[in-house]
Amino acid sequence: MKDASPQTIYLKDYTPFGWQVADVHLTVALSPDATRVRSRIRFEPNPDAPAQRFFLHGEDLRLIRASIDGTEVTPVLTAEGLECDVPEGGFLWESEVEIAPAANTALEGLYMSNGMYCTQCEAEGFRKITYYPDRPDVMSVFTVRIEGDEPVKLSNGNPVAQGEGWAEWHDPWPKPAYLFALVAGELLNHPGSFTTMSGREVELNIYVRPGDEGKCAFGMQALKDSMRWDEEVYGREYDLDIFNIVAVDDFNMGAMENKGLNVFNSSCVLASPETSTDANFERIEAIIAHEYFHNWTGNRITCRDWFQLCLKEGLTVFRDSQFTSDMRSAEVKRISDVIDLRARQFPEDQGPLSHPVRPESFQEINNFYTATVYEKGAEVIGMLRRLVGAEAYAKALDLYFERHDGQACTIEDWLKVFEDSTGRDLTQFKRWYSQSGTPHLKVSDDYADGTYTLTFTQETPPTPGQPEKAPQVLPIAVGLLNPNGDEVVPTTMLEMTEATQSFTFEGLNAKPVPSILRGFSAPVVLMRESTAEEKSFLLAHDTDAFNRWEASRDLARACLSAMITEGAGPDLAWIDALEQVLRDATLDPAFRALMLALPTQAELAQMLHARGVTPDPDAIYAATETLRDAMATRWSALLPELMAEARVDAPFAPDAEQSGKRALGNAVLSLQTRLDGGKAAQAQYDAADNMTMQLSALSCLITAGAEDAALAAFEAQWKDDRLVMDKWFALQVAATAPEKAVARASALTERADFDWKNPNRFRAVMGSLAMNHAGFHAKDGSGYRFLADWLIKLDEKNPQTTARMCSVFQTWKRYDADRQALMKAALERIAARPGLSRDVTEMVTRLLG
Repeated sequence: MKDASPQTIYLKDYTPFGWQVADVHLTVALSPDATRVRSRIRFEPNPDAPAQRFFLHGEDLRLIRASIDGTEVTPVLTAEGLECDVPEGGFLWESEVEIAPAANTALEGLYMSNGMYCTQCEAEGFRKITYYPDRPDVMSVFTVRIEGDEPVKLSNGNPVAQGEGWAEWHDPWPKPAYLFALVAGELLNHPGSFTTMSGREVELNIYVRPGDEGKCAFGMQALKDSMRWDEEVYGREYDLDIFNIVAVDDFNMGAMENKGLNVFNSSCVLASPETSTDANFERIEAIIAHEYFHNWTGNRITCRDWFQLCLKEGLTVFRDSQFTSDMRSAEVKRISDVIDLRARQFPEDQGPLSHPVRPESFQEINNFYTATVYEKGAEVIGMLRRLVGAEAYAKALDLYFERHDGQACTIEDWLKVFEDSTGRDLTQFKRWYSQSGTPHLKVSDDYADGTYTLTFTQETPPTPGQPEKAPQVLPIAVGLLNPNGDEVVPTTMLEMTEATQSFTFEGLNAKPVPSILRGFSAPVVLMRESTAEEKSFLLAHDTDAFNRWEASRDLARACLSAMITEGAGPDLAWIDALEQVLRDATLDPAFRALMLALPTQAELAQMLHARGVTPDPDAIYAATETLRDAMATRWSALLPELMAEARVDAPFAPDAEQSGKRALGNAVLSLQTRLDGGKAAQAQYDAADNMTMQLSALSCLITAGAEDAALAAFEAQWKDDRLVMDKWFALQVAATAPEKAVARASALTERADFDWKNPNRFRAVMGSLAMNHAGFHAKDGSGYRFLADWLIKLDEKNPQTTARMCSVFQTWKRYDADRQALMKAALERIAARPGLSRDVTEMVTRLLG
């Protein structure tokens, strides 16, 4: 395990490695307890690097021998690697080490998952396989020989030779060690093929365990769609003869883009109508696209150092969002992305874990695979595209691929491409990468003599280490509507660069109603005083789907805020206005389903805190439940009509049309359950022939308190399917009443099939408890204590998953003094564990401030 007294690494201290790696040959002789890794690496002096001691990273390795140019050497071994005297010119380094994959529960490096060998090397896992300069700016060509009895032996690149008990792979494209991959085991492949735009035939495979081969067809089609889309939209063609995906049960993340050999968490690739929900299908499609798109934005062009992580991740998240928008509904995708951004990244920006999109320092890089780097990083790419336009963006990307192919790059390289291709000065825009926090955008307006003026003021609150913030470039999409609902100024992109800035619109016959920040054109908190009547007007008439949804969301927030803080009743006027939208059969059913969803309880807590009100989780829960009851009662005649409209009579297809209908029907079912106590939900559960309908009905039965028979039936039906059972574990904790949530979670952890070392199963219970807002924040602190107990236990086995789960405590200072004290005590108890990992030490230290 890594040293729990970590060293802080700073961006400003970056120094190139003193040697270049000409080529790498690895021979991996597999054994669960004693795998031997023999490396042969040719080093050449790096003329661009300062003089330095030769150092190779290495952790948890047993060095058997090492030599330079055939002569045995005795390196100086440390906890982080080895040092050695080397010749002044080029030399051949050879070493042999022994590792124990079966004992590697951290799931970094080479480890075993149910008898299968697999690797995870991003960010710094390769150093657990052999001694090497494990940093992203060291790129080389790899040849890998795998020896063992396993019938399937895979690595990066193309297969070049094989024989009894061995297989050899060669990757002709230089890559950093974090993209290395190896998989071996008893696997079956679901084959496919793809013809590239230049006419090359590429072999495709999805490798799975026996029994899962029937769940690969959707993933294979998603891969082909991704390959075709990347050719048509970005002009990027795949560059190897073969592309392999492997499904792994034990995996810390969703998937990994290793060159030519993508390793996936099973939950992110295996799919069938019977076992996967529509949300699973869409997520699988997006993740397969994301990892494939990395082939160019991450692999062919990688990041110079880990501070530049957003260079590959922000850009690739933006690209996979574009892909999903094209494959499904662009409007629904945009709203869903904003919901996720506000739920995950905004709290991160506003709490002790706040950091810039490109951090200035870190202690454990695994802790910076965050919503800020990924989702906010993608928002920055989107803003850049809005500012320069789609055509100029495409031209800049072509230059980026041409100029930097085969290189390890920085944010400066990325922005320079846009400056050179567009002639724009992006010095101020670069602040989006260096300043943390979410800007607050205040708006006022004025109308006189046919001229309408909008005045914007931007201010970013202080964040850890950054008390002062400079104005940023904000693309603000605005449209204007006449009082009769007609749009008099279509969407116009305003470019704000000052702390306060005004924009005028002339020649208007009446004061318009503004539609501001259309499409959520910048990741800001919009602050504007407006009446309920104006929001209802936008709900009824706005041509921008996002702002129409936002108007309804604002009305719901205002209603719930008044219910929580003033004891007011539900806003029937808003419920009636929303009914008119729901009755509009011309609207996308998926959009109407989103309109039915209320702000989450965590979002309401964040809103109240921002207004200076201490949020009470119990009061928030009660108000939300009361409002949902009012919606159900008010729409008692409408709900059966909507359910009938949402019915899907055709054979199941996970496409946008059918999934949108099912989303609407299931949103309506949750309201109907409040009227009939679960009668309709039970009927749907009994008739369901797909997981979307079955799981939604089960959720409704849990909320109605009528779940016992259905839970038992579900378990009996799916007890042998690990991914479906993950859903069963998660749903019970997420959907149960708050007062029962901790007890339910605790009971589930006592089951024999609660494999807490498996990240999926652990997150199913612990992540769901954190999502049960009032349950996790129980007054007695039982939720905090329960989670802390399990994080302390898990850290010894899997520090990475533990550290990421610690982030559920990031809003602890938002709540009342008693809850703060209980959460702080839980964090301090974690911090006091003897031998705490470096990953968790950094996270808890930052959380405690």
